[in-house]
Amino acid sequence: MSRAPRPVASPCVNICALDDEDICIGCQRSAGEISRWSRMDDGERRQVLARCHERARARGVLL
Repeated sequence: MSRAPRPVASPCVNICALDDEDICIGCQRSAGEISRWSRMDDGERRQVLARCHERARARGVLL
């Protein structure tokens, strides 16, 4: 019996503050990505996570 896949988890790390570009300094999501997260499907969430990693890499931040 196979289980339903778990939804992609939020990258929130409870450090919720937006920088001057409206990017969260904790999870690296944009304000729009944060507000839409609960309505995204897993494919969209994975795309957002990829962008978060790119933003973190560009800023020298470890996720």
